[in-house]
Parts: sequence; structure tokens; C-alpha cells
Amino acid sequence: MELRDYLRVLRRGWLLIVLFVLVGVGASATYSLVLTPQYEAGTRVFVAADSAANVSDLGAGNSYTQQIVRSYVEVVGTAAVLEPVIDELDLDSTVGELAEQVTATSDLNTVILNVTVLDPNPVQAADIANAVTASLVDVVGTLTPQTAEGTTPIAVNTVQPATVPESPVSPRVPLNIALGLLVGLALGVGIAVLREVLDTRVRGERDIEQVLDVPLLGGVAFDPKAKERPLIVQVDPKSPRAEAFRTLRTNLQFLELGSTSRSFVITSSLQSEGKSTTTANLAITMRDSGQNVLIIDADLRRPKVAKYFGLEGAIGMTDVLLGRVNLDDAIQPWGPRELHVLPAGTIPPNPSELLGSAAMKQLIEVLATRYDTILFDAPPLLPVTDAAILSKSASGAILVVAAGRVHKQQLAAAASALENVGARLLGAVPTLLPTKGPDAYGYGRYGYSYSYEEGKD
Repeated sequence: MELRDYLRVLRRGWLLIVLFVLVGVGASATYSLVLTPQYEAGTRVFVAADSAANVSDLGAGNSYTQQIVRSYVEVVGTAAVLEPVIDELDLDSTVGELAEQVTATSDLNTVILNVTVLDPNPVQAADIANAVTASLVDVVGTLTPQTAEGTTPIAVNTVQPATVPESPVSPRVPLNIALGLLVGLALGVGIAVLREVLDTRVRGERDIEQVLDVPLLGGVAFDPKAKERPLIVQVDPKSPRAEAFRTLRTNLQFLELGSTSRSFVITSSLQSEGKSTTTANLAITMRDSGQNVLIIDADLRRPKVAKYFGLEGAIGMTDVLLGRVNLDDAIQPWGPRELHVLPAGTIPPNPSELLGSAAMKQLIEVLATRYDTILFDAPPLLPVTDAAILSKSASGAILVVAAGRVHKQQLAAAASALENVGARLLGAVPTLLPTKGPDAYGYGRYGYSYSYEEGKD
């Protein structure tokens, strides 16, 4: 994935990321509120050799003291030190429970011993720290062997007694909230990226470009009223969706430029991707620009073109191919500019064979001499082979891709279906594109100023 792909992931999953951040902050804040505050009090003890005859003795004694201080660290948590503290302060704790509150450490290469106590009561924390230190001094006197003169060679002195702490050391609310925010952010971004990796649906133009090595000829935004008004160019010619079809018409003019035969099979991978409405609206925009256009309903299984244009579809292409009807009698004019429409006609039992027949090739050659552009509305590629067979006889195919409906594997399979029969895939037209966000048609493009609004289509 490139940087722009990650940025697109963040834009797609921003709501999920924000949700996880809020959950992380809320959880950490709740944890901080329900946690009992703990106060920390500590003492510092200096341990030294009590006597030294000269500098050499002083160095040896200091080395010995550093070693013995590390032993005193372990002594602090023993019953010999803690039981007197429990009795003195009348604590309702066992030696094990008190040992969990008391921590002893020694500074590296020093003879300083630190005794730290955590307790919910700040006064009691200081009292315990001082009592533990005093008890340690007494125990050290009994543990250390005396000299021949009956004195203790180690002196233990408190250099910093414990004071009552003013604020708790835990919970650290700002730190916990910051950690909760970072954890929530990491989870949100991670899940957003994982969802992107696992999501195989085509969501926008970028996904199509990753699968197909063909140009994108345009894009049509989602219209909730598309089924009610399939011929949007005729009904609302100033709408952004109608303008999208004009853009498609303009880009299509550069395909097969200079060719004497311009016949395009418009198909899709699956049903309900908008191929029929795309074909119909594209034909209208071409005719409005002055081109002599013929639209042929080549979907001999579920024909829709005649219904969209309000024409009689009982007689059409199949009847011409079978010699039942003259071509001129089957073609019907539509609209003030007389767009020519050839309906599907009688539904045959063998559509694939009929579309791949010699009669069909001959019909395309005849029509190419009479029209500037021929548009075929063909069935989807994956369920049947009709469109692939027809595309081989025409100039090529244009693949309509519905965002959010077709998967990348299906799109690749549709392109392979054309390639397997030697047909050309000339371009793709994404439909049902979202109107907002990183997958919206024209997102990030210079000069695209149209914004689709529901109720103004």
C-alpha cells in the first residue's frame, strides 16, 4: 500500500478510529477514578563502617559496606523487621501484606539504602516508613557480628526521615488518559487497516485501477432515485449525474479515434451495476452532441432498453437476425433528435450462439456504415458469455463497475472473460460512487466542483 492508500484508509475509517480513541480514553479515565489513591513515603539510610585505622582500612570498609547494603535490602521485607512495626503501629496487616507495601532499594555504588512505603493513608505511609527504618536499625545491630571490643562495625543512620506526602503517586490520571488515547488510536488504526485489507469489494476508482490496466472513462455518483428516473439526462439535464454522463461521452470520443467502426459493448461483471442506464444515458448525450447513434439491446435474457425508452420491444434484433423482420422496420426513433433504438426482440433459447453468429457480425458491419457510434447493452460477463462473444465482433467492451457491489476478484474474472475470447477491454466506468469521502467521484481532482445533493437530482 502507498501513502495515499493509508490516507484513504484513515478517511474511510475515521469514525471507527474516533470511537476507539473515545473508548480508550473513557476506559482509562474510569480505571483512574475507581482505583484507590496510593501515597508514597520514603526514608534514606546511610550505612557506613564504624571504624577505620587508615585510608586502606577505610576503602576496604566502604567496599564491605556496599556489599552488605545489598543484603539489608532483602532484610527489610522479613518478619524480623516488619513484625515489630505491626505491633508498634497496631496495623491490621500480616507480614506478607505489609511486605507488599514496603520496597527497599540501594543506590548503585553507594552505601545509601532507600525504604519506600505505599499506603492509601498518607500519614500512615510516613509512619510505616519511619517505623520500618527504625526496626531495620535495631535488626542490623543484632545481625552484624561484634568486634573484639564488643562494638558493632557497621553504623546505620537515617539521613532523611519520611514526611507526609501531599499528593498521591497513583493513579496518574493524565498519564493513564494519554496511554488510553494512544492504545485506542493504535487499535482504531489497526482495525481500520485490517478491515481495508480484508475488504475485497470495489469501493472507488483507486480499487478499479489496482485490478484493471485500462483507463477510467468517467464516473457516476450514487443516486437514490435512479430507479425512478433511469434517463436522468432527459429528465434533469442540469444535474451532476447527467453531467457525469456527458463527461463519459467526451472521454469516449477519444477511444478508437479515427476508426471507421465505433461499436462498443457496455457490460458489467454482475447484475444491477447500472450498465443499462449507463448505456441509455450515454446514447442520449451522444445524440445531443450531434452524433448519429444507435443503441442496441443485446441483453437477450433480461432486456430493459425498450422499457426505459418507452418503446415497443416485441420486435427487434433477434427478429432481424432470424430474417423475420427488415432492419429498418425494427429500428425505432426516440426523442426530438431521433435517437435510434433497436430493441432485443423475441427472447431466443440460445442467446450466446445468436450473438456470436455470422449474421450478427454481418449486421454490425452494415450498421457501422450507417451510424457514427453503436452502443450495445449486453448481459453481465460472469453469469453468461454473451457479452464476451459480442465484444469480439465489436470494437471492444466498456466495463461498468458498481462501487460497493462487485468484488475485486469478480472484476478481475470479468476482465479475464474478455481476454480469453480475444475481446478488447477499452475502459471502465465506475457507478454508484459515494458522494462524499475519499472514494467520491472526482475526489482530489483539480477543477471538479460539482457536489451531488439529494433532492436536487
